[in-house]
Amino acid sequence: MASRDFCRMIEGYGLTTANIFYRLPDYPAIVQSYVWQEYDLHPDFPELHKFLDFWSRSLDGKLHSVLVAHARLIRPAEISMVDAEFRLQ
Repeated sequence: MASRDFCRMIEGYGLTTANIFYRLPDYPAIVQSYVWQEYDLHPDFPELHKFLDFWSRSLDGKLHSVLVAHARLIRPAEISMVDAEFRLQ
């Protein structure tokens, strides 16, 4: 049986990393960061939106900004032409 993560990659999910910057509740002048990582769909990022909605509803730290990086881990094979072939005896 294939793992849950592998099945999601086949469905088009890619590894998404979000660096979430937020203000401390007691010291709003201070900005801290939290790194979130999950498999998600580009460009809508439903899992990230679900997490940010949870953050806004449940946590006291007000969101400042979010920096997102995304990479599909399974994609069509990259083909390159070979210029020469060498044989070793």
